[in-house]
Amino acid sequence: QVQLVESGGGLVQPGGSLRLSCRTSESLWGIPIMGWHRQGPGKQRELVASVTVGGRSNYADSVKDRFTIFRDNANKTVWLQMNNLKPEDTAVYYCSPFPYRTWGQGTQVTVSS
Repeated sequence: QVQLVESGGGLVQPGGSLRLSCRTSESLWGIPIMGWHRQGPGKQRELVASVTVGGRSNYADSVKDRFTIFRDNANKTVWLQMNNLKPEDTAVYYCSPFPYRTWGQGTQVTVSS
């Protein structure tokens, strides 16, 4: 089972940016789809972005044009670049390989002035 370690979260003001990293224990060449999910306070976990092994990405409407997901298959890392952050982006962020049954510890993102 692949191991996942997320990092890069923190406290940022509205309009700010963060880049999250997800380091995996296996080469990503064998993982067709990687996703970033988030779980806000009192909310269900939701998928915000996914990327295929070939680099094709999809985004939730709430983050489209603000977030970018990308991956380095050989270096076993997936990133989530988050720009123009809003208070509603506050959540614990997790990466996971499809079908999204394996999780790391997550990284907390707090957007507040």
